[in-house]
Amino acid sequence: MDYINKYIDENKERFLEELFELISIPSISSIAQHKPDMYKAAEYWKKLMLDAGADKAEVFETDGNPVTYGEKIIDPAKPTVLVYGHMDVMPVDPIEKWNTDPFKAEIKDGKIWARGAEDNKGQSFMHAKAFELMVKNNTLPCNVKFMIEGEEEVGSPNLGKFCEENKEMLKADIILVSDTSMIARDIPSITTGLRGLAYWQVEVTGPNRDLHSGLFGGAVANPINVLSKMIAGMIDENNRVTIPGFYDDVLEVSDEERAKLAEAPFDEEEYKKSIGVKELDGETGFSTNERTGIRPSFDLCGIWGGYTGEGAKTVLPSKAYAKISSRLVPNQDHEKMAVVFKEYFESIAPDTVTVEVTPLHGGKAYVCPIDLPAYRAAEKACEDVFGRTPVPVRSGGSIPIISTFEEILGIKTILMGFGLESDAIHSPNENFPLENFYNGIRTIPLFYKYFAEGEK
Repeated sequence: MDYINKYIDENKERFLEELFELISIPSISSIAQHKPDMYKAAEYWKKLMLDAGADKAEVFETDGNPVTYGEKIIDPAKPTVLVYGHMDVMPVDPIEKWNTDPFKAEIKDGKIWARGAEDNKGQSFMHAKAFELMVKNNTLPCNVKFMIEGEEEVGSPNLGKFCEENKEMLKADIILVSDTSMIARDIPSITTGLRGLAYWQVEVTGPNRDLHSGLFGGAVANPINVLSKMIAGMIDENNRVTIPGFYDDVLEVSDEERAKLAEAPFDEEEYKKSIGVKELDGETGFSTNERTGIRPSFDLCGIWGGYTGEGAKTVLPSKAYAKISSRLVPNQDHEKMAVVFKEYFESIAPDTVTVEVTPLHGGKAYVCPIDLPAYRAAEKACEDVFGRTPVPVRSGGSIPIISTFEEILGIKTILMGFGLESDAIHSPNENFPLENFYNGIRTIPLFYKYFAEGEK
């Protein structure tokens, strides 16, 4: 550990300068006008890899945004770690909620404040610097490959094809990802499960144009009213999804595993306080951690229509829209759920409106066995840095491409993240504690050490 701490102490200011330059690139994958920024970020990652000691690095075209690939092969006979991360970030709206410029990183209260500070520029950057540290200190014990994509925040629509076309190049023994979080600053955790995702946009159309709400109100169905009723009816009094067949493929978790999950530290009062709510809500019969880890969910992510500008406009809108997501658990197929939802939503629409359902993206759930040698290597690395055994957790979030990696490349993934729930990823004022940033750089080289030893 001494050489690791020494290298970090000697280079920590440079690390931040380089990260802040990466953060300054507004690489928002969901907004077309930021396409040039995606290439700028991809080229910056190429430079990062080469400067850190990669033998080669290249920016690859896809049907969407680019992928940056780099590698250092020290011995083909040694094990290979494939590092995955993403260079794209979420939009910054609502911009007025930010206390800082989202693309001009600032350090305050021991944290980096910026869009991408944690998700995923900060966390993926840790791997570049840990790799650099090992190369410069001649301690790299195995081969390393990097794959940094530009479409994770829009569902990685083109990465599966990229993997299929480059199987040989991406060949590895394990995939290492830092795009998840820990239970608390002093309680490390390794994510052993991710929920899957199905996502739709719906459009409800009533009259063929916006109407005067005085002349037509009460006689013509309001699409916003209709849409609201349709969505509200999809959750019952026990917070169970009412879509027929929704739970058919859900794998019920054993009492034994539920007991193990319950061992994870959880302070419900602090949880409520951190998000500013008086009471929690969810499916009857399950704890908060179970609701977000082993049970599926159904949420309205956005709804709009009619007049939403300043002041009043008495309008009965022609259309209403919503974006809806469902987090899925192992054995639920997102493609099947996309069809199940579409058919049900269309079937419950009254004749006063017409509806259109457009599936946007989705992905399968993922589970990582805790008896993998790579998991044990991650466990030992975290123990060395944090002084305690990390807790295995099932995350409520989704990284759809992880299950795709297993299907196409046949490789398991270790999700060793260093974020915190309070980092506000996807929200205004995203942040990343400096302590976690540097602890990540400390932990990653130890993972390589223990993984290489275990694979001998």
